[in-house]
Amino acid sequence: MKIRKKSYGEYNIIGKNVEKLRKERNIKQKDFIAQMQLAGCDINPTSYSKLEGQLRNATDKEIYVIAKILNVSIETLFLNAENYLDK
Repeated sequence: MKIRKKSYGEYNIIGKNVEKLRKERNIKQKDFIAQMQLAGCDINPTSYSKLEGQLRNATDKEIYVIAKILNVSIETLFLNAENYLDK
């Protein structure tokens, strides 16, 4: 498993949780991206990597599709969101 080289950004709240949940399920990034594309989300590897790294905003459609693929509630993706509200 690759270690993140860059620190997380501040453009979205869900990136860390998405990365953690995806890795817990042993899903490779490229496979997850393919599942998102099959679900109708037009996303490329660079955009997805930036989403996980919190270096870009996540769209509502992406959040919905990610939650469906990971089989979690949308609220689960926002766990620990209060950590970002104080900044």
